[in-house]
Amino acid sequence: MPKRVDHEERRTQIAEALVRVAGRRGLHAVGMREVAAEAGVSLRLVQYYFETKEKLLLYGLQQLAARLGARVAERLRAAGDSPGPRATIEALLKESLPTDEESRTFHLVYTSYAVLAVTDEALAAQPFIDAPDAAEDAVTRLLQQAQEARLTAPGMDARGEAVGLLAMSAGLGTSVLVGQRTPDSALAVLRLHLDRLFPEDGAGTATH
Repeated sequence: MPKRVDHEERRTQIAEALVRVAGRRGLHAVGMREVAAEAGVSLRLVQYYFETKEKLLLYGLQQLAARLGARVAERLRAAGDSPGPRATIEALLKESLPTDEESRTFHLVYTSYAVLAVTDEALAAQPFIDAPDAAEDAVTRLLQQAQEARLTAPGMDARGEAVGLLAMSAGLGTSVLVGQRTPDSALAVLRLHLDRLFPEDGAGTATH
C-alpha cells in the first residue's frame, strides 16, 4: 500500500522552512522556490499546498504564533500552580521579546510581515490582526481578573493598559532586535510598568 501522506504535517514542514529562510534572509527576500529547496520538496508541492506566497506567509505566521503560545505555556508551568495574572502577563510579554534564537526569529518575521502588509494589498487582505487582537483580549481579561482580586487600582482601564503593554513590548522587541538595548534592559522596563500596575502583588510572583 502507498504511504499515507499527513497533509498537515507536510504543510507544517513547509511553513517551518519558510520561517528558517526568513530568519536568515528577511521576509522580503523569501520566494516559494527558496522555501521548497529549504524544505526539501518540489516547488509544485509548495504551490499545491499554498497556491500563493501570501497564503504561505499567513500559515507561517500562524505556526509562529502557535509556537509562541507553547513557549508561554511552558514558562507558566515552570512557575508552578496558579501563577496569577501578573506572572501570566509577564510570561506573555517576555516571550514576545527576542531573547533567544527562536524568539528573535518570531519577532523578525512577524515585524517584517507587518511592514510588508502596509504596501502589499494581497498581504493586507489576510487576517493579520487576528493574533494581536487575541493577545489584547487575553491581557485585558488578566488585568480584569487582577482588578477583581484587588491586585491593581480599582479604576484602572484594563483595555487601555493591555494595549499599552503590548505596544511597549513590541517596541522594546524591535529595540533589542536592532541592538539599541539588551534583553535584560528591555525586561527591566516591562517589570517597571508591571510594578506600577500591580502595587499589591509584588515582583515575587513574576516568572524568571
